[in-house]
Formats: sequence, C-alpha cells, structure tokens
Amino acid sequence: MTTTVNVHTAKTELSKLLARVEAGEEIVIARGTVPVARLVSVATQKKRVPGMYKGLFTVGPEFFEPLPKDELDAWEK
Repeated sequence: MTTTVNVHTAKTELSKLLARVEAGEEIVIARGTVPVARLVSVATQKKRVPGMYKGLFTVGPEFFEPLPKDELDAWEK
C-alpha cells in the first residue's frame, strides 16, 4: 500500500511514518502535488544475489549477430 503525504506532514509525523514503513507500507513525500521522495523499509528490500537467474533463460548465438542496417540506423538517430 502506498500513501502520499506532504512535506509538512512528513516533518511533523516522521516517527509515525517510519513505524508505518517498518510495517511494510510505502510512503511518498510530495511537495504540493508533485512526488519528491519515497520512504521504504530497508529491511523489506530483497538482497541481490549474483547468479540468482542462472539457468532460467538462455541467449542464442543470433543475439550476437550484427543488426540489419535499417535497424542499426534507427538506433543511431
């Protein structure tokens, strides 16, 4: 669940917002109606593990073949 609060609320209720974040909620801090920052729990972020997707997909040799000229030209514009 994501909740948006303004800067004033974030400043005056930071402790309460942190407790909500620790409980799993995501808080977006906005200046007026423009989102500026996101508070998320560090503990709920999954640790990245090198090689965690190893064996789930393969890249065939065609991936390494040169692009056709028209497609290469489109990338260079």
